[in-house]
Amino acid sequence: MKIDLACQLPCSLAQAAAQARRPRLLHYVAHPLVRFRAQQPPQLPDIWQPGCYEMRMYLFGLIPLGRQTIVISFPEHGGGFALRDNSHGSLVRRWDHLITLTPNDAGTCYRDQVAIEAGWLTWPVWLFAQLFYRHRQRRWRQLAARDFEGV
Repeated sequence: MKIDLACQLPCSLAQAAAQARRPRLLHYVAHPLVRFRAQQPPQLPDIWQPGCYEMRMYLFGLIPLGRQTIVISFPEHGGGFALRDNSHGSLVRRWDHLITLTPNDAGTCYRDQVAIEAGWLTWPVWLFAQLFYRHRQRRWRQLAARDFEGV
């Protein structure tokens, strides 16, 4: 199942791209719905690098959701920025998330495109992902309005 959501950020492409590269931002925008704990490597880098990151995920910081391997890459996005997380894990076979940032007159268009495969759990995981990505985009907009202070 797929999700495709976009929002307008009141910031430059350069500001949004710099923030998207920071694992710390993932923790901020996911809070309090999902908490991530690095397993391998035991500490996340300050800036995402292409490669695999083993994580444990917790719903509301308490309920274990299993392991997830985050697989980061930076595909080409003409005139903008793209970050892809082609994840897989114990609960979800495929969580392919593409973030694209495109400059426009009002700032930056932020877009989440997600493809989810989780067997018989696909429908409930997709429903949760709808809420999760709307929450993330709300947090992104709030941060951009504050010039990313507090992250």
